[in-house]
Amino acid sequence: MKEILVELDRLACNGERCAIATVLTVRRSAPRPPGAKLVVSETGAIAGSVSGGCVEGAVTEIAEQILAGAAPRLVSFGIADADGWAVGLPCGGEIDVWVEAYQPGPFESLARDGQPAVEVTVIDGPGLGAKLLVGADGVVGGSLGTPERDAAAATVAGELLWGGVSERRGELFFDVVGPGPRLFLFGAGDITEAVCRLARRVGLRPSVVDPRTRFADPGRFPDADAVIPAWPEEAIERLGGIDPSTSVVVLTHDPKLDDAALLIALRSPARFVGAMGSRTATVARRERLRAAGLTEPEVDRLVAPLGLDLGAVEREETALSIVAQIVAARHGRNGGPLTNITGPIH
Repeated sequence: MKEILVELDRLACNGERCAIATVLTVRRSAPRPPGAKLVVSETGAIAGSVSGGCVEGAVTEIAEQILAGAAPRLVSFGIADADGWAVGLPCGGEIDVWVEAYQPGPFESLARDGQPAVEVTVIDGPGLGAKLLVGADGVVGGSLGTPERDAAAATVAGELLWGGVSERRGELFFDVVGPGPRLFLFGAGDITEAVCRLARRVGLRPSVVDPRTRFADPGRFPDADAVIPAWPEEAIERLGGIDPSTSVVVLTHDPKLDDAALLIALRSPARFVGAMGSRTATVARRERLRAAGLTEPEVDRLVAPLGLDLGAVEREETALSIVAQIVAARHGRNGGPLTNITGPIH
């Protein structure tokens, strides 16, 4: 949704009606993920994409039919024929696309403000096209037809809210929006600067924490949302706490700072908690965390030594191995070679 907001605002200013096509389901390999959108206006303006160009023409025709008064539709596209002329995806994937008339509402406002939200849409069966909006504090508005259906959908939406990934569940589609996931980096060293830079490029929002004011200089970290010269407890409070989409990484090798951050992070709902250091340092760190009162399941959440096995030597290579592992964890992957993967690569 966020990538088409500018175009939606422009069309609204011009008083133009438009239709939106949304990818609901991807099977095998496909260029665009669930939640990807294509906007088609009544004057022919187009923005966004549902397939990288493979089926946009066919989807545009359906959008035009809906703008002419047709009901919303769920359509599927599969593999193109052997001659490459049939509408389909040459990559071998299959996608389901939902096409409907666009009605401005609070979902777009929440997306524009960077607030986490889920718009639930009935895409099959009774109540076709009905919507329910769920925010971080619960149901915001709308209804899927019955209180029971709304309650069940709100529960699923709450589970998906912090994942940042849209998903179809049966006759419902859960369209998830929100700000980029946050990354808290403890230790203002040179590797931290490289991690900040790369993290920003992949959509993470890094913040740097270090009580040493000499190192916690905002000028050293232009890609950071915030640079906070404070101890972890105070810094995390100033950053608004740790939510389920936040990743936490400690990089100082100083037990006073690293352990203070880890004791908070490993008891939090953080998605990923990692620590740089050798295997020997990792064993000693785990023992200190147990001695400080962490349970075994809490200690087991710690990813250490941090980073994927890239043979990294230079700081940029090390940053790549760290950020790659965070991205893999976000998507439920281990970060191994694609040649060893038998399932979908996207």
